Amino acid sequence: MTKLELTGDWHITKGKLKQKWASLTDDDLQYTEGKLEETLGRIQKRTGETREAIVKAFKEGTSSSCSCN
Repeated sequence: MTKLELTGDWHITKGKLKQKWASLTDDDLQYTEGKLEETLGRIQKRTGETREAIVKAFKEGTSSSCSCN
């Protein structure tokens, strides 16, 4: 995977990520277009999860609204 693109309702995805990792805050999940790597880094730092686990959670949270290439 070289690129993870989020489309659709980010609020739904944020909610699902918070359900999975209760320690995440709104600040951790600040997403600005073009800054996905920063968002992934904040989540990884807060949860201690691998990048792959976080990307998988993003895919599950966004289901059909996430396209990963």
